[in-house]
Amino acid sequence: MGHLGDGVVAPSTVAPPPATAEPEAPQPALPPVGPVERVPSARRADSAPATRPARSRSKRGLDLGVAVLTAPLTVTLGLVCALLIKLTSRGPVLFLQERVGLDGQGFRMYKFRTMRYDAEELLNSDPDLWDQYVNNDYKLPVSDDPRITRLGKWLRRTSLDELPQMINVLLGSMSLVGPRPVTRAQFDAFAEVVDAYRSVRPGMTGYWQVNGRSDVHYPERAEYDRHYVAKWSFWLDVSLIVRTPLAVIGGRGAH
Repeated sequence: MGHLGDGVVAPSTVAPPPATAEPEAPQPALPPVGPVERVPSARRADSAPATRPARSRSKRGLDLGVAVLTAPLTVTLGLVCALLIKLTSRGPVLFLQERVGLDGQGFRMYKFRTMRYDAEELLNSDPDLWDQYVNNDYKLPVSDDPRITRLGKWLRRTSLDELPQMINVLLGSMSLVGPRPVTRAQFDAFAEVVDAYRSVRPGMTGYWQVNGRSDVHYPERAEYDRHYVAKWSFWLDVSLIVRTPLAVIGGRGAH
């Protein structure tokens, strides 16, 4: 599915952020996706139409139907990835991180681990690396990030690291299509679009993922998410699901 990396955690001014946050590369201008209408007010966008995705039976049916139909493939790929992770690096197979979902509630998002088991210690013990991390908007370019394993770089490039999020889809904490899951710090920072994030389940793929992934940065990424919520329809979800494999194969914005 479309990749974002594992999501960047902006730390507080008191303590450094978890080192397991996934890096994102510096971003260019917003790529064209057709007319993206700005909504003057997030709360205006989150009025009646914006709440439909969370309550749509057709959307939930699409999530479950695709999950069941693709289960043989996703389970097989997942087992292969898990075995490779165990054979090539120390540490757990899965990476869990708290994200914000429907109604602003926190949930645990699953991903395959792409970093070394001592990633946090490595970041905090290297002043130069930490300065680079902070100065680059709390992320490191994959090519310069010593925390990411060799297999992890490949998993990110192919977006296979996000395969375990199918668990979140089945549990109902995520959808196949929606805004990318944000951290609590990101959720609190984007006051203008917070109602859009609150009104839907976050997705494995969406506007941002099929139009550049990590090549799209904030605030453009947040504008994509707000546009999706305002314009949601069942067929928009179908269209984005169909476009996702092409975006992954193309590799654009895969970091």
